Amino acid sequence: MRQVNVGVIGCGYWGPNLVRNFARHPHASLMAVADVVKERAERTGAEFRVPLVTDDAQRVIGSSSVDLVVIATPVWTHYELCKQAINAGKHVLVMKPLATRTDKAEELCDLAQRKGVLLAVDHTFIFTGAVQKIKELVDSDELGELYYFDSVRINLGLFQHDVNVLWDLAPHDVSIMDHLMGCLPDEVTAVGMCHGGSPTENIAYLTVRYGHSFLGHVHVNWLAPAKIRRTIVGGSRKMLVYDDMEPSEKVRVYDKGVSFLADPNDSTEEQYKPLVSYRSGDMWVPQLEMKEALSVEAENVISAIRGRSELIVTGQDGLRVVRILEAAERSIQSSGAPVKIRPAIAAA
Repeated sequence: MRQVNVGVIGCGYWGPNLVRNFARHPHASLMAVADVVKERAERTGAEFRVPLVTDDAQRVIGSSSVDLVVIATPVWTHYELCKQAINAGKHVLVMKPLATRTDKAEELCDLAQRKGVLLAVDHTFIFTGAVQKIKELVDSDELGELYYFDSVRINLGLFQHDVNVLWDLAPHDVSIMDHLMGCLPDEVTAVGMCHGGSPTENIAYLTVRYGHSFLGHVHVNWLAPAKIRRTIVGGSRKMLVYDDMEPSEKVRVYDKGVSFLADPNDSTEEQYKPLVSYRSGDMWVPQLEMKEALSVEAENVISAIRGRSELIVTGQDGLRVVRILEAAERSIQSSGAPVKIRPAIAAA
């Protein structure tokens, strides 16, 4: 297949990083960039010698020379821009989250299927060497049966004007958890609070429960004095700590655990008192792939469009994350009441 021609909408915080990675891809040609602030589009376009530079997203979507539309715009614009690009027959890569409502995310997935185009979602951390290694450890049963996923993603700012902290930060950790589990939880609970006159929640705690005794917990916060990006995954055999702030040893695997045993020959009530057996073995640091996550993602998307591989993060993956976040939002509005998640629509 010929080169994949790419158009990027949004040249603010994240867009230039995407522009850079697609511009450098050997099988992609960057044909267009757009931003509502034309000076930003012109600055980005000049750096990478982009033929079409505009402040009108419709010119990118309608361009006959664009095969893939990359959408790096505010969350509230994702649905409309995705819908327009898919209807125009374009493949789409959209930033997280896919949409802010489950029904809108479902509509986009169904529309992409009907139009025969690819819909990818930028869950960037899925493409990091750290998360790829964690996925490998989970799939190989190195950790054993998964017990819990516990993550903290906090810092001071950046406050968003269009979404709360849940929709801004939690998609990262929820997408990692979803990538490891590969299915929806049964139930979601969440609590959140607004502080300092903020119109939206700036701190939130999200808990998900799966039917097979797996518990997930995500803490996100814009009001923390320190920046922390840490996740613990516990299994029946081993446990690991993923600290994204570590410059090199981001993943550490611990041969630690606990077992509860009962004496099968004891017929007295003492048999109900558990015998606790602790295991404390070695800690080891796996070697990680050090490629930039966006470079890996760009390679996957271009390769999928060219028919060389499957998308790693599809619209259906983005849909599951939106389902969890929407359920969490409803739980927050109900003072932390549990919200059941209905079964997801099966992917075609």
